[in-house]
Amino acid sequence: MESIGHIGVVGGGAWGTALACLARRAGREATLWSRDPTIARSIAERRLNPVYLPEIVLDAGIAAAADLKDLAACDVLLLACPAQAVRGLAARLPGHRPVVICAKGIETATGLLMPEVLAEVLPDRPVALLSGPSFAEEAVRGLPTAISIATADPERGRALAAALASGVFRPYWTHDLTGVALGGAVKNVLAIAAGIVAGRALGASATAALITRGFAELTRFGRAYGARTETMMGLSGLGDLILTCSTPQSRNFSFGVALGKSEAPPPGKLAEGVFTAPVLLEMAREKNIDMPISAAVAAVLAKKLNVDDAIAALLTRPLKAE
Repeated sequence: MESIGHIGVVGGGAWGTALACLARRAGREATLWSRDPTIARSIAERRLNPVYLPEIVLDAGIAAAADLKDLAACDVLLLACPAQAVRGLAARLPGHRPVVICAKGIETATGLLMPEVLAEVLPDRPVALLSGPSFAEEAVRGLPTAISIATADPERGRALAAALASGVFRPYWTHDLTGVALGGAVKNVLAIAAGIVAGRALGASATAALITRGFAELTRFGRAYGARTETMMGLSGLGDLILTCSTPQSRNFSFGVALGKSEAPPPGKLAEGVFTAPVLLEMAREKNIDMPISAAVAAVLAKKLNVDDAIAALLTRPLKAE
């Protein structure tokens, strides 16, 4: 793959904004498109994302794209949008350059992972997937962050990692697209469960047990769908699970906390796990995978169980060897 000098970012949310900043720090040109053109212009002209990162002064030199066609000259496109919007936006992407998916989830209408969605929409386009334990605000502030880049072409993985690596932002590459995609999707559902535990004030021991048994579910699910165990134990598996299950910065965790407290969820914050839970449960049933925590979350979201009954059901499961 040729060297990457110009990176296009599709999405003006917190993570898209952070990726544009990281591209600039790595010495690349960066052009950002947002569905809200005022956000893109504000980032380019005022170095400020007034909606998603309002208190942070952004890196200089990020250009604003008025139209997706303006990204045609970029060497690679980073698709930083909600998982359920990937199909629609991918169909509008210009040119033939590689696309790096930066969304975590499963398409609810089809049960497809994000790389599979791209394969349907853009069958001849090189595809990669960026995932791992990362918060946009921390990355923009220059705090140490490590992520995974998955692509079938090792040379492309190395080139993408080199194009984004800067200072304490460290990308690692892998060829396991399935494992990275599954890790990023399943952890969102488990983070809702962890939030419920925190919202119900069940204690640190319960949180540790939840994360540990949740990781067992993630590993079983990943193996059944062809993921490498090493990926499940890496940044985009265990690493992302630990991060998203342990702090209110996680939208899925915060959503679960609200459920645990019987409160309304935080306004204006998308929790991907809400969309992923039902389709994840269906995929688990298809391969007869035991995922009691994920099933409990899906039942609570579907209002088939209340929180207390879901907790009781998990605690009264038959005893067995670990």
